[in-house]
Amino acid sequence: MAIKIVRLGSPRDKDEGLRIGTVRRPPRGVRKEDYASKNIYDVWYPNLSPSEELLKEGQHAGDAKSWASFRRKFIAEMKKPEATRTLDLLAALSHRTNMSMGCYCEDEAHCHRSILRALLVERGADMR
Repeated sequence: MAIKIVRLGSPRDKDEGLRIGTVRRPPRGVRKEDYASKNIYDVWYPNLSPSEELLKEGQHAGDAKSWASFRRKFIAEMKKPEATRTLDLLAALSHRTNMSMGCYCEDEAHCHRSILRALLVERGADMR
C-alpha cells in the first residue's frame, strides 16, 4: 500500500487507488461528472494546494531563488493545523491502502506536489 504522486490527467496505474486533486481550481471546460473518467481526479482537495496568492508566485518562479522562496512559503502553509492533520492522516492511510495525489503541472520538480511528496516522506508515508 502506498501513495503515488501523479500528474493529473495522466493515465492511471492498475493499482493506483483513489486519485486526489491537490489543486486550487478544478479543470476548465470539463464537466464534474467527467473528472474521474478523464483521469483528472476522484476527489478534489484544494486544502493541500498553495493559497491563491502563493500559487501565482509559484507559477512565476523562473529561477532557483524564486523557487526556494515559493518552497519555503508553501511549507509554512502546510504547517498550519488543518494541513498538518491532513498530511498525518494521508501518511497513516498509506500503510493500509493505495492512493494517488497530484497537480496539473508538467514538471514535478517545479511543482508543489514535489514538496508534498517530501512532507509525506517526513511523516513516514509509504510512497511509490
